[in-house]
Amino acid sequence: MTLHAQQHDGISDELREAIIGHDGDDLRTSDQGTTFVQLLDEQGHRHTGGVFGRIADALSHAELREMYRDLVLLRRFDQEATALQRHGELALWAPCLGQEAAQVGLGRGLRSQDFAYTSYREHGVALQRGLAPRDLLRIFRGVSHGGWDPHAHNLSAYEIMIGAQTLHAAGYAMGVKLEGAAGTGDVDSDVAVVTCFGDGATSEGDVAEALTFAASFQAPVLFFCQNNQWAISVPKQVQTPSPIYRRGEGYGIPGIRVDGNDLLASYAVSRFALDRVRSGAGPLFVEAYTYRMGAHTTADDPTRYRSAEEVERWKRADPLERVRRHLLEIGAADEDFFTVLDAEAEQWGAGVREACLSLETPGLDALFDHIYADSHALVEQERAEFRAYENSFGETVEEGA
Repeated sequence: MTLHAQQHDGISDELREAIIGHDGDDLRTSDQGTTFVQLLDEQGHRHTGGVFGRIADALSHAELREMYRDLVLLRRFDQEATALQRHGELALWAPCLGQEAAQVGLGRGLRSQDFAYTSYREHGVALQRGLAPRDLLRIFRGVSHGGWDPHAHNLSAYEIMIGAQTLHAAGYAMGVKLEGAAGTGDVDSDVAVVTCFGDGATSEGDVAEALTFAASFQAPVLFFCQNNQWAISVPKQVQTPSPIYRRGEGYGIPGIRVDGNDLLASYAVSRFALDRVRSGAGPLFVEAYTYRMGAHTTADDPTRYRSAEEVERWKRADPLERVRRHLLEIGAADEDFFTVLDAEAEQWGAGVREACLSLETPGLDALFDHIYADSHALVEQERAEFRAYENSFGETVEEGA
């Protein structure tokens, strides 16, 4: 089963039934023997289902086309950023190739008042929260420590330290609960917090501590793990013998595993999970079972630790191709739609290049900005001392010219 709810006190039979589905139709077993929530198979055929199927059924054809567009533009952005790094325009890039459905599905499940804490790979979630590509590129070009105002988008700055964002999310969610901003029954104001991390991060102590605090305080936080099968060069089966979604059980947090390459299932499970934690029912753990088709980062060479056969096998589960086939099958799109979208994606890619190349390098004086929320006498003194040093260095160079 994808949920061991019966092991947890306080989870009712009705909730257990709702999560699993009245007849279990949401659950599928892959060719690799993995059981998870799935609504679209690799050929793009739609399964009927329980509660998750009903959530997906509410999507109109227009919404399905928009979600597919999100996938296409995300992939084009990711490809362009990778190329920019290869040309020396970015210091580093963390690709999300193959993980688009999990990220767009989660992003679509969030409400405007929710807050997300992510790692350095959740470009799809960031774009769903209204950020522009240039906001993300600033970090990887080395011209910004953050790139955006977290409160303007309810999205934290990318976390580079593995797993640290889970602690931030648990703490924020504890504050949400203490302020009475969740569990009131008002879906337009109740807040859910989500934190995104990879399978490798589940071995970090920060994640264990975050799960402890979230469970103890019944904080409204969703732990969203994208299991892309590789913790850099360490395969998941070496890292842990048990399914990732069961990591929360020891803390009293139920888990669900979803086919992370299935856009509809990722959306439906995310919407359900976020609604649940927003209602005050406590934290939840979701494992999006997916695959990193590219490198861990552009500093990595995945051919040194995984086989070409493995990559080819996972390419058959490509999340974009799956949705494309489904749209054609149900008559929600035709070839003209895809042709127009491909042209839009090319323009989007050109815009990403232009945005990157137009980013200006800030002066070193910017190091003293945003240290405190308000002006601070010591920081201003240090700024003045630095300016004096910088000016004297310039004068010395001129005198020796």
